[in-house]
Amino acid sequence: MSGFTLAPNEDQIAVRDWLHGFARDVIRPAAAEWDEREETPWPILQEAAKVGIYSLDFFAQQQFDPTGLGIPIAMEELFWGDAGIGLSIVGSALAAVGLVANGTPEQVGTWAPLMFGTPDDVKVAAFCSSEPDAGSDVAAMRTRAVYDEAADEWVLNGTKTWATNGGIAHVHVVVASVDPALGAKGQASFIVPPGTPGLSQGQKFKKHGIRASHTAEVVLDNVRVPGDCLLGGKEKLDERLARARERAAAIARGEKAEQVKNAAMATFEASRPAVGAQAVGVARAAYEVALEYAKTREQFGRPIIDNQGIAFTLADMATRIDAARMLVWRASWMAASGQQFTRAEGSMSKLYAGETAKWVTGQAIQILGGNGFTREYPVERMHRDAAIYTIFEGTSEIQRLVISRAISGLPIR
Repeated sequence: MSGFTLAPNEDQIAVRDWLHGFARDVIRPAAAEWDEREETPWPILQEAAKVGIYSLDFFAQQQFDPTGLGIPIAMEELFWGDAGIGLSIVGSALAAVGLVANGTPEQVGTWAPLMFGTPDDVKVAAFCSSEPDAGSDVAAMRTRAVYDEAADEWVLNGTKTWATNGGIAHVHVVVASVDPALGAKGQASFIVPPGTPGLSQGQKFKKHGIRASHTAEVVLDNVRVPGDCLLGGKEKLDERLARARERAAAIARGEKAEQVKNAAMATFEASRPAVGAQAVGVARAAYEVALEYAKTREQFGRPIIDNQGIAFTLADMATRIDAARMLVWRASWMAASGQQFTRAEGSMSKLYAGETAKWVTGQAIQILGGNGFTREYPVERMHRDAAIYTIFEGTSEIQRLVISRAISGLPIR
């Protein structure tokens, strides 16, 4: 087990500095343009691919950092550059994580390279889980996957929403229900290969923030995929469904309910610190702009940071950012060390980091005054971007619900 430390090692510092340079020199100068265009920043993705940032190898190296800090350090730096472009860079990694977590080695070897393409022919991938009537309530998923045994094909029907890269992706990873009676336990993940008939892009969302990241609905109309596109394979799925049915029967008899609840919570807990790290990057960026502005902007013959109202606000901003980072790092280390989130530490990190990003960016606008409200300064964009961090990957209300259940042991509703 790796010991917990607040000091990044030499490799982590090197990666951090490398990413910071890319964020400073490539992402930031392009941020305002792509926010206005509300389009995927393909040239930036290509630049990231050329230097090795936009690649499966890079994300895998950070994911398998034994300290757990590789991903949060990378996320913070990229999103310090810009949240919309940052999400375009890391969006395909979400689909890759779904593939690696559920697929066989052969499936990973086949599909992972197609999710990123090459520096000369960049591709993106999409992870499709949320639905119009099933956001936080994943058990209410309606997209169905039915097995056609004669053709050895799966037939997918339904509509996905809030899909990053949805419809423009080269490869889609789609979560669908194969046994609705089992709720979330009756779901499986499928690869939809490039050019598969029946998959189309629905509504593309015009968003308040993270505009450089493509977000859209994905419509599945009798989409047929080969049997080997079921991640993990049918034999493994059948075994898992059988166990789920046995557990459901046990729960109905009042047995093992607590163990099942904790296992489900752990699955979601492990992914939330990475999103929290993104929020920390956005908050830090806005804080740095506000701090520099307060040191150079003069009113009544002195810098405005000489006023305690401004100085104390900046002190609170810095403190909350550091606290959020520590919660993210703790949860990331716990996940890498195989420790259980007995107090919903993953949700704590995402909740606090998301709320911090929203508050800090709002205070940055206040410190800049009228300038902060214009697009001449980046804090206006950062504030819009920060709003998503109290919504996606579980709203702040859902995080509080998970935390309250964990600390009380009660089925709070």
